[in-house]
Parts: sequence; C-alpha cells; structure tokens
Amino acid sequence: MFAKDIGIDLGTANVLIYIKGQGIVLNEPSVVAIDSETKRVLAVGTEAREMLGRTPGRVKAIRPMKDGVIADFNVTEELLSNFIRKVNGKSLFSRPRILICCPSNITQVEKNAIKEAAERIGAKKVFLEEEPKVAAVGAGLDISKPSGNMVIDIGGGTTDIAVLSLGGIVNSASVKVAGNKFDSDIVKYIKDKYKLLIGDRTAEEIKLTIGNVYPTEQEEKMEVRGRDLVTGLPHTITLSSNEVEEALRESIYILIHQTKSVLEQTPPELSADIIDKGIVITGGGALIKGFDQLLAHELKVPVFIAESPLTCVAEGTGVLLDNIHLIER
Repeated sequence: MFAKDIGIDLGTANVLIYIKGQGIVLNEPSVVAIDSETKRVLAVGTEAREMLGRTPGRVKAIRPMKDGVIADFNVTEELLSNFIRKVNGKSLFSRPRILICCPSNITQVEKNAIKEAAERIGAKKVFLEEEPKVAAVGAGLDISKPSGNMVIDIGGGTTDIAVLSLGGIVNSASVKVAGNKFDSDIVKYIKDKYKLLIGDRTAEEIKLTIGNVYPTEQEEKMEVRGRDLVTGLPHTITLSSNEVEEALRESIYILIHQTKSVLEQTPPELSADIIDKGIVITGGGALIKGFDQLLAHELKVPVFIAESPLTCVAEGTGVLLDNIHLIER
C-alpha cells in the first residue's frame, strides 16, 4: 500500500491535517472527552468540544495541548491516532511520513515529545518544522530568496513572531499570549466589572462577534448571558465592542511590544525589505478586528492579513510535503 505524506498543524485550539494530493482533510478542535474514572476516551474533536464546560461529574473535556506543546502525552496520542484513523481509514499499516509544526522557541525535550507521539501512532518518519516558517509558506511568501519577510502567527496558545530570509528564521519570539489568553481576559473583565461569570466558549463568541482592538466610532453591542456572582442566578448584560477593546488592551500591547523587539534585533538590510513588503498576520488571532490597523499605526509599517489565516500553517505543510527533499536535506 502506497503511504501518503501527512502534514499536521498541531495547535492548542485546533488540529488541521493535510494529506498530500488531497489538501486539508480535517480541521477539528484539539479537545478530548474522557471518563475520569475509567480513563476511557469518550469523544474527540468537535464532539468533545461541545462538551466543554457542560459535562457531568465523571466526564472531563480536556485540551491536551497547552501553549503549543504537549501537556498530556497519552491524551495527545489518543487525539492524533483518532484523527489519523478518521482521515486515513484502514490504510494505517501503510506508514506515512508526517510533518508536524511546532512553536519556534520550544525546547528539545518538547520537540522529542511531539516526535515520539507521532512515531507511536505509526509514522515511518517524522519531520518537525517551525510554525512561523510554515505559516509564511502557506501565506504565499517566497522565503527562499535572500530578502526579509516578517510573519506574526497568532494561534490559540502561542503567538510566533519571526523574520525569515533564505528559507530560515533570522530571529523570532514566541509569546504565550494568543487566542486563549484573549478569551480569559474577556472572562476576567466581565467578572470584575459586572460580577458575572461566563465560560470560555461564551468569551470566544464575544471575541469573534464584537471583538475589536482598534477603537472605532461605531460601537457594536451584544447580549451576554452568565451566572450572577452576587445572586447566583442566571443574568444577562449588554457588552460593547469598546469594552472588549479595553479587556484585550494589555495582551495586545504585549504582542506589539514583542514585535517591536524582534524588529529591533533584525539586520538593517532585512528591516528595509520589511518596510517594503510589510508584515503578514496569520493564525486565528488575525481575525480580531482592527489588529492590523493598530499594528500598522504603532510600527509605521504596512500590515496585511493572510488570505486564509486559519489554514495557512496546514497549507504550508502541503507546500513543504511537495518539496520534502529540501527538508530531508
């Protein structure tokens, strides 16, 4: 049986799988529901995500990836083998070569853990590539030439900021401020200001619906339901987009500060290229309204959002799988 090459974007929030010749065949949340007593896996992916925050006592919905690295080895292995079975059907005995993306600044131990998880689910050979590099390729940037490209990849657990040239990373930073942190900022803000407790899923919905980090004249509003901390009863409030901006401000400025510091360490020739070409934002965080405008305003450099920010990394693995001889070298 001819083995297919597989590319995996192993994210804190979502797992995307790309199969050579077929494109992206799976895009599901990295959540596993397990029975805490028997340790049996009950559901994986979308089905498990539906259970987040809504499970009875003994069923736990957990995210085995934290900040882009494996927090729970066994559960990650279950997650991966489940997804690969789903897309690969019965042909798992044809052992595929697997390319996995990881954050740019993780340790060798963390890299080995990712590699080992892939080998245990039957990979013939495992390649690891740094996420910002793969995201740049997926966003259509030509990083093989001796000229500077800059990418900010805002995922669920980490944001990777990198300057690339000649097919490699010149300098980079990996910050644990990304989509999940934005959600918890919104939860905390509403709890402090309104004494209302909401879950992470509600926070994510607020972020996607009225989230805006560049204050505008036009205010959007949304009704938010949760549990009143004073009375303990369900309660509804109205939240505005300017309040969301206030909730996210501190985290957003951490990212801007990190981007500035990466630019400060960039060789002048490459800096000149970046002023010409601008900065490309990829990852789910790119969808937050106004981040590109705020960044352009703060850095005085043009900023663009990739065409399909959510799938950039997975599409990048596809391009790299087509040129796997370059990685093998």
